[in-house]
Amino acid sequence: MGVGKSTVGALVAERLGCAYRDTDDDIVAEQGRTIADIFVDEGEPVFRAIEKQAVHKALAEHDGVLALGGGAILDEDTRGLLAGHRVVYLSMDVEEAVKRTGLNAARPLLAVNPRRQWRDLMEARRHLYTEVARAVVATDGRTPEEVAQAVLDALELKEA
Repeated sequence: MGVGKSTVGALVAERLGCAYRDTDDDIVAEQGRTIADIFVDEGEPVFRAIEKQAVHKALAEHDGVLALGGGAILDEDTRGLLAGHRVVYLSMDVEEAVKRTGLNAARPLLAVNPRRQWRDLMEARRHLYTEVARAVVATDGRTPEEVAQAVLDALELKEA
């Protein structure tokens, strides 16, 4: 959350001269409501099922840079599908997360005690991120442009 997936993804796509897509945007467009509203109205399990469908559809249809929501890797089938792709895990520490997002209540998984919840989420997910990632790129203290370049370098890709 707040690591810069959408911003960096769009920059990487631009530099590679290919299309960009964000599964969170797909979900909002298809559902006609925000992700926070889906969480509040229907709960996390329903959202995760919607997210799984959106990710699987995007992986089948899209041939460019794809940004996934931070919880997409919780699904084992999704992790299996990602195995054949160039996946980059954008990482940051909690201090950077506070600077970027304020860890505010608009993030449904961080509504109560956001610092602790962010740490707990990262402890639970980090091994899954690294399991599917071909590269890990730290975003702390870097501009989106610097992170985009680090992604290209890590994947040994050349700009178009």
